[in-house]
Amino acid sequence: MGAKASGDDPSLELPLGAFVKNLEPYERVLVDLKDLLYEGSWERVAADLRAARENKPYIYRLSNAVERDLRAIERMQAYETRHHINLSLVLKQK
Repeated sequence: MGAKASGDDPSLELPLGAFVKNLEPYERVLVDLKDLLYEGSWERVAADLRAARENKPYIYRLSNAVERDLRAIERMQAYETRHHINLSLVLKQK
């Protein structure tokens, strides 16, 4: 993970409700796809994005904005780790 996701990002300190409210639509899609296609693994989502970027076989073409999606995954994964939560479960409750 980059320095931003590991601690310099002020959004990582937001309360859960505020963090979830601030998620962009594409970030919510990434959270949903993490469970639907990648068995709940951010690492698998990121690996698939990197494979698509490198023209290697991949499971699902998430978007053309691979770098944006990878940054979003780093940030959401860091938030989950820091706060000991699973965003997928939180979003399912909404």
